[in-house]
Amino acid sequence: MTNYNIPEGLKFTKTHEWVEKIADNTFKIGISEFAAKSIGDVTFVELPEIDSDVDKEDAICTIETVKSSEDIFNPIEGTVVAVNETLEDTPEIINSDSYDEGWIFEIKGSVEDFEALMSAKEYEKFLEEQEG
Repeated sequence: MTNYNIPEGLKFTKTHEWVEKIADNTFKIGISEFAAKSIGDVTFVELPEIDSDVDKEDAICTIETVKSSEDIFNPIEGTVVAVNETLEDTPEIINSDSYDEGWIFEIKGSVEDFEALMSAKEYEKFLEEQEG
């Protein structure tokens, strides 16, 4: 059993991004609590460009930490419609609240891509297999 918060209703990727459906074809995206704890203290987030068209699995932005630099991969093909500008001044929110205040960007895109992602239960099982 993992000790990470994995909220029901979100979808997850194998690269530890989470996706929340917030409208018919608009999705909010961030990184899971597992990823936030694994990468260490976030010091900078390079946000994607609003209105940029992105393919599924593209490296869309970068999170820099005390230890390393990590690419964030886009889980849904579409267009970036919003970014979390709060992260420009307080990127460490990702470490303390990765699911709410620490969201990274919103995308208008493919419902099919969203439906294909892992459920919270599937992601929990995936993490247990990784740790096992």
